[in-house]
Amino acid sequence: MQASPLHTTIYIPLLCARLSQKQLIFHSYFKSSSLTAKMNSFSRLVLLSICIALCIRGGAFAAQHSVTWDESTDFDSFAKSNTFKVGDKLVFKYSPGLHSVVELSSEKEYSGCDISNAVNSMSAGNDAVKLSKEGTRYFACGTPGHCGQGMKLKVKTVGANAAPTQDSSSKPSSTSASTSPVLKSVTSFVALVVCTVFGFLNFI
Repeated sequence: MQASPLHTTIYIPLLCARLSQKQLIFHSYFKSSSLTAKMNSFSRLVLLSICIALCIRGGAFAAQHSVTWDESTDFDSFAKSNTFKVGDKLVFKYSPGLHSVVELSSEKEYSGCDISNAVNSMSAGNDAVKLSKEGTRYFACGTPGHCGQGMKLKVKTVGANAAPTQDSSSKPSSTSASTSPVLKSVTSFVALVVCTVFGFLNFI
């Protein structure tokens, strides 16, 4: 049976409208899914950038304090003019055979230069010591007579988030490669900006 022109005229627009509606729903679904995925990705990147910034500001970058280990260094001034935090490292630099580094266990042994019961001994000339916990540690030269001449160092280690407490009246007699608070702030800001920009570009 042949369809009348009236039926065809009514049916075709209805069919087109139904197809257009389904196409719109299909397109909206995938557009919404893509947008949600991008938003989730952007949120993760922003969160990651914040975590990186907080880690850097919290002192994720440990300092390395270089100690010129010889008779000419004023170790009292060096200790007063630097802040030693948990996670930092001391690096004793000296001529092997001429000097050595011994660690003492008490203030009494340190004051009396009693190196007979040293808890640790190093002689490589480029000795690294990690400050793993808060407290005071004592170091002296193991060469006879050198401790009495002033080759000894007392280091007080504070928490990683402690504020620097430098003695302005003392000048450091050895180079310290400590990471300054300004550098930490700048680095954290750069990390935050880079991660945020990257996330924004990924989002659009």
